Amino acid sequence: MKNKAQEQATGTLEHAHLERDPYLISLGERVRGLRARRGMTRKELAKAADVSERHLANLERGVGNASILVLRQVAEAFNCALAEVVGDVTTSSPEWLLIRELLENKSEAELQLARQNLTQLFEQQLVHSSRNRASQIAIVGLRGAGKSTLGRMLAADIGYPFIELSNEIERVAGCGILEIHSLYGPNAYRRYERRALEEALQLYPEMVMATPGGLVSEPGTMNLLLSHCYCIWLKATPEDHMERVMAQGDFRPMAGNKEAMADLKRILASREAFYSKADFVCSTSEHSLEETFEILKDHIRRISGLPRQAA
Repeated sequence: MKNKAQEQATGTLEHAHLERDPYLISLGERVRGLRARRGMTRKELAKAADVSERHLANLERGVGNASILVLRQVAEAFNCALAEVVGDVTTSSPEWLLIRELLENKSEAELQLARQNLTQLFEQQLVHSSRNRASQIAIVGLRGAGKSTLGRMLAADIGYPFIELSNEIERVAGCGILEIHSLYGPNAYRRYERRALEEALQLYPEMVMATPGGLVSEPGTMNLLLSHCYCIWLKATPEDHMERVMAQGDFRPMAGNKEAMADLKRILASREAFYSKADFVCSTSEHSLEETFEILKDHIRRISGLPRQAA
């Protein structure tokens, strides 16, 4: 039988479980969101962070009061600042994250210059021209959005080379995408992804480039893309994403995962705010392939100053 002290302790724990701390709940939501944005399973995160899956499960449910050391390990596994895990104003939105990445590790003089430029920007409301970036077109979105198919069609129409950034990543790394992840881990993959993008921007002054769906997970890489390329988000419903990927013969989204659709929806929801930073959004679920291509073709020719083709 339990003594009085044990009963009080048990009651306290049960009460704590029922009355979860709002901060721990939001902490769990941030960890879950970061994991979804990077497309990582809980098992993969546990391995990368050297933390038990059970501990992570409690942390994501808002019932795990993790130590600062564990949170630092989780942040390192995500390759992000600890602040993005624990939460502060500079991590509260995609724009804050992108600005934070730009300003990180800058000198006091550089920060002063940035502040002065921002002040001038907001005072004068300078107009940004998209035409300056339209020679390098980047297509973002989840797998199954139609990035490769429509990218090739668009590139052929305007006479630009078509680039698959995934192929450039494999070229830089000297091995396949799956090998990069299995041999070196997700952080190494993100480094190769950044390097491949930098090289592509140098090698192809004119191009249409299809990007991996998870590129938006790294604010630094996303900033590089947004600053150099005219970005197009091919948007589709989760159902269309799943159907198209499986139609291509890729059954990995369903393999051993009964909650594949729920996972896909979480990933899309966590990345949507980043995808929406694109200059142009086009739904491939609302239009046929031919209709979507006509929309893209007309839009790119207009903002690039290219003559529109006769019907």
